[in-house]
Order: sequence, then structure tokens, then C-alpha cells
Amino acid sequence: MSMSPTDTLYGKIVTILGGSGFVGKHLAQELLERGARVRIASRHPEKAFSIKALGDLGTVQFARCDVTKPDSLAAVLTGSDAVVNLVGAFKGKLDDIQGEGVGAIAAAAKASGAASFVHVSAIGADAGSDVAYARTKAEGEAAALAAFPEATIVRPAVIFAPDDQFVMMFGRMMSTLPVLPIFAPEAKLQPVFVDDVAAAIANAAGDPFAFGGKTFELAGPEVVTMRGLNARIARAENREPGFIELSDGLGGLIAALPFTPISTDQYKLLKAGSVASGAALGLEDLGVAPRPMGLFLERWMTQFRKHGRFGAKHPSAA
Repeated sequence: MSMSPTDTLYGKIVTILGGSGFVGKHLAQELLERGARVRIASRHPEKAFSIKALGDLGTVQFARCDVTKPDSLAAVLTGSDAVVNLVGAFKGKLDDIQGEGVGAIAAAAKASGAASFVHVSAIGADAGSDVAYARTKAEGEAAALAAFPEATIVRPAVIFAPDDQFVMMFGRMMSTLPVLPIFAPEAKLQPVFVDDVAAAIANAAGDPFAFGGKTFELAGPEVVTMRGLNARIARAENREPGFIELSDGLGGLIAALPFTPISTDQYKLLKAGSVASGAALGLEDLGVAPRPMGLFLERWMTQFRKHGRFGAKHPSAA
């Protein structure tokens, strides 16, 4: 699936900041398959220790790092040939973590001598947004390019995978609850497969001459509404749960309450959707053919059917 020869990263040290998270683990596997030496740097690298079994002896390193501390950054980036920044959050000190603070991360990558720097932002990044997450994502992109002009910016849409907290979360809920609410039922999403995202990032890291200084939107090949997504998951499980489509007002009211599954800012982001704008380059420009969710959904939802893999399949599940 990669455009560049797989040996462009062979033997190279690729440091993944925030690599102990969901995307980081898939990216590490992609890089190891290409022969790279992977350094996982995060506040809690022990969460990624399972990655070590995927590589040969000496090909996986772990380092504790706080990206808001210059000394910590400099130490983990030493000797890196490529740096990927996956650090992000929905709350906390967002300016330091994923806003203007990204400039310090990019500058440290530059100072380390890294040939490439890939910054992972998000579709919907908007410097004018009243949602701190979207605003700081846009500010982080600008800061990255100011400090490392040859950086590659990638903006994934909502990411799906067999170990995600998106499609699989809905699948688990439908297997236990007879009725489910649907927030922002008309919101449009363009979900992207995590391994396609990992391949795109690896391609960018391996060829800064071709992809440096550019921005890419990483989205899947199909657009679905929240209503449609829930219906497809239910069909794949061969279930017929009751859906309550929440109005904008009711959804916003629930999101504003404490201890609810979605915050006000997350609700605003959901309503805005997660669809490629078409104004930036895409996955195909990074040498990756995006795979649709339908290739995986029925297989992944088997575990949530009433009788597991022995349960009857819905004739229209796809």
C-alpha cells in the first residue's frame, strides 16, 4: 500500500511522540514491518510494552517523555531520523499540548537532526473555532510549519479499528442496551481505517522530499450520517435496538450536564462533522487507497451477536 519503497525507513530511528496510544500502536507495527527502529515516547510508555513482541531484538525502544518540557523532549529525540507527533487531547492545557506548544516540539525535532517531522492534527482544525480542541489543532499546525517548514501535516477523520472507542463502543452498547440515543443524527462522518492512517504517516515520514511542507486530509471512501452509522452497526449485529434521535436542543442540554458520555465541546465537534473539505491533498496522494468500513464491519460485530459467530447474519449487513 505504500508509495515509497518499503526500505526507505529500513534501519532508521522513528520516534513516535504519544506512541503509547491507540494510533501509535498501529503505527509502530507498520513501521516495524518496514524495517524501522521504533522509539515509543510518552508519559506512560509502559502502556505500549505489548509492541515489543512485534519487533526483532533491539528494534523497539521505550522512553518516558513530557512534551511540554524541553529537556525531556531533547533527550528522547536524540538520534531520530524521523519524528511523528501524535500527542493530543480533548481537555487540559491544550495550548501547550497541541496548540502553540507544537512549535517547541517541531523545533526540538529540527534540532535533533531529524530529516522528517509528521504532525498529526485532525479534520476540522479551525483557528476561528470557539471550541478549544479545533482552535488549538489549527494553531498547532501553524506552529509546526513555522518551526519545521518541511513538516508534513496530516488531518485524520474519525478513525475506526477493531480496537477503537468509536465503532466498537457502539457495538458493545447495542449488545447490552435495548434503546440507544443518537446525538446529532444528521452529522456527517467520513471514517478512516486506522491501518490506512498508519501507512500514510509512514509514507510521509519516509519521504520528506515528496511530502514535506504539505497538508493531507485522511478520510475514508464513504460518508455516513450518525443515524446511518448506527443502523449499519445494528444490521451487522443482527439486532434491532430502539433508536432515539435527539434534537439539537436536547442533545446540547444533555451534553452540558455532568457525567454524560459527551461534553459540550465534543457535541459541537460532532455536529460540525468529520468530512474531508476537498481543499487539501488526500490519502491517495500519500500512496494509500482508503478501505471502506463495510470490508470489516460484519466480521468485527460478530462478537456482539446474540450467539456470536453462530448467530444468523442480517441479509443486508455490510
